[in-house]
Amino acid sequence: MGLLLPILLSCLVALLGGLYVLGVFRKRRLGEPPLDKGLIPWLGHVLEFRRDSLKFLERMKKKHGDVFTVQLGGFYFTFLQDPLSFGAFVKESREKLDFNSFAEQLVERVFGYKAVKNDHHVLQNASNKHLKGEGLEVMTQAMMSNLQNLMLHSVGSTTGQSPWKEDGLFMYSYNIVFRAGYLALFGNVPHMSEGSGEKAKAKDRTHSEALFYEFRKYDQLFPNLAYGVLPPKQKWEADRLQAYFWDAVSVQNMKTKDNISRWVWEMQQAKEEVGMNESMINRYMFVLLWASQGNTGPSSFWLLLFLLKHPTAMKAVREEVDKVLKETGQEVRRGGPFVDLTRDMLMKTPVLDSAVEETLRLTAAPLLTRAVLQDMNLKMADGREYFIRKGDRMAIFPYSAVHLDPEIHPDPHAFKYDRFLNPDGSRKTEFYKDGKKVKYYNMPWGAGVSMCPGRFFATNELKQFVFLMLVYFEFELKNPDEEIPEIDFKRWGFGSMQPIRDVQFRYRLRF
Repeated sequence: MGLLLPILLSCLVALLGGLYVLGVFRKRRLGEPPLDKGLIPWLGHVLEFRRDSLKFLERMKKKHGDVFTVQLGGFYFTFLQDPLSFGAFVKESREKLDFNSFAEQLVERVFGYKAVKNDHHVLQNASNKHLKGEGLEVMTQAMMSNLQNLMLHSVGSTTGQSPWKEDGLFMYSYNIVFRAGYLALFGNVPHMSEGSGEKAKAKDRTHSEALFYEFRKYDQLFPNLAYGVLPPKQKWEADRLQAYFWDAVSVQNMKTKDNISRWVWEMQQAKEEVGMNESMINRYMFVLLWASQGNTGPSSFWLLLFLLKHPTAMKAVREEVDKVLKETGQEVRRGGPFVDLTRDMLMKTPVLDSAVEETLRLTAAPLLTRAVLQDMNLKMADGREYFIRKGDRMAIFPYSAVHLDPEIHPDPHAFKYDRFLNPDGSRKTEFYKDGKKVKYYNMPWGAGVSMCPGRFFATNELKQFVFLMLVYFEFELKNPDEEIPEIDFKRWGFGSMQPIRDVQFRYRLRF
């Protein structure tokens, strides 16, 4: 009996500890948001959340209001869905709400990279220097050169009217934009190594094509990889692809390239200066590749598709593009020079800018997440106040809270190319809810410390691709009556959404 009692007590303690970890004892305290743990211990609502995050969050908001706490896979997430109160989340100090710890866990799980101190700060500084302002002018030219190589390398090889080519619009858009962006950032094959410029460009095309198709395989695994739920066969494939990309963008491979962007070069140098080993730098280069190229291609697909499905929008954007081209004294003609599309030209396209912003409103759905480092009070715009526990997480999902709010954006599911234009043609930035101006009226790039540092370069990539498509090509849907495909719900929260199927189109040079 003397031995049995300690054993029973040990079992009881272990059982209670297990139940505590599973969240069985968690109760809503006075002043906290409504708590919904779900029926399954520890897992809570994670299965429903992963199945369709938008539908789940809309159900929770209808049940509990615009602030609620739910259990998701062992963590308690407090979702803030009142856009007028987003400032309390975005502007809260890093001592209380931390973005880095969550991001660091994600990149280690997905890319095998272990973050070091000040990673995000160094990335932000390099991006401000090289992916906006004067640095963006250099990147615009690099992107332009590579787009021309990929899209127009066959110009002049045929006589008479160019034949129609058919492809999937999603795969075509993603392929071209990814490859051009990759070459602009990570460099080109040196002309000297191939004996001529044309041979070097051909090798760039071949190499980037192979890289894209491997990237596409990894991209399709990404949601389950991020959640850590890959089955063994897919985990093996993910490991293979990781090793492939660690080599493809490795320090040693970059030493063989010309025209490496200052952004990539400076990030590599920064890692070397803090003593990071080369294999880990290679992994970080993979992080940069995915962060810079994982969303722009899908966004370019949606923009072209919306323009093709809305003739009025297509006409307005095409007229603007032709006007900008004419103002610079350039024209597209057989045997003529390639269009020199500059950053200055891209800054004179308010109609295209609005169409881009509207596309991102409808198809970009990031989940902004922070770790709660201290007990804190969340102060709402209407005066309500909620207590948030240390150790929990906070999140906002702007897609449902802002992008599809019919009061902020009337007829929110419709594509309106001029939604972000004032009557005088200037950019519209004033949107309202409950009679109050909404500061965060469109959030495709995130906000605050987690706002995408490469957003200006990404927007330029998207606009350059569409600009060239409009001035150089005729293109149309193979079936003009085909409906716009639905969004792949598995990718909610990971940036630009992707379609559940491709849409066939055909294209040819205009001359």
